Amino acid sequence: MMFAGIIAILLFLGLIIGDWFQFTTLKSWACRYGCPLAHRRNALDSHPASPISDAFHKSDALPLPHGIARWVEDRQVIVIRPYYQLFSLSFRTAWPLKGTIDVSSDGSQLLLHLSKRIPWSSAILTLLWLLFVIGGTLTFVVLFILDGGMSTIGGIFWVVGITALGLLVLAGGVILLSFAYRLEDSRLMQVYQELLDALTALPLKDADKSTYP
Repeated sequence: MMFAGIIAILLFLGLIIGDWFQFTTLKSWACRYGCPLAHRRNALDSHPASPISDAFHKSDALPLPHGIARWVEDRQVIVIRPYYQLFSLSFRTAWPLKGTIDVSSDGSQLLLHLSKRIPWSSAILTLLWLLFVIGGTLTFVVLFILDGGMSTIGGIFWVVGITALGLLVLAGGVILLSFAYRLEDSRLMQVYQELLDALTALPLKDADKSTYP
């Protein structure tokens, strides 16, 4: 029984490590991997005179001051993420963000559609934790009431106390999630702005010329 438990734990950890590997890699086959959370659209006023790929190196990667971007030409997608340093003084959360930017054209404008994504394991574990706190609190209260626990003053205070504790834990979790998202979102948007600056620095062509393919 203990051996089966150890195998289950190792398998669970392996799935999380594999999920984070697919999330952090910039390979083309994993460019859209991750749970989408939010979207943002931007438009460059004019197309670059040269292809978007000219802003990237031969490996289709573009190092930025606070992150890295990769151009996936066959899918017309740019993938961005902040730098993930193993030994870093900056605080890292369990909900990292990366961006998938779909590139398209509309007349004389270059349209960028940013999708913010987190690892699937982070999204699923967070949802399970929220369901556990809410479901556990409600289940206890309902069962306690059905067993006649509300028949005494002590039982009423007990229900109120357990409910308050559940709400306190839930509120703490929501605050932590909000803080983590704001922190990771600020890092991602910093990299996104650096990418926009790099694309804007490309020579522009007039709107009456041929558009971006």
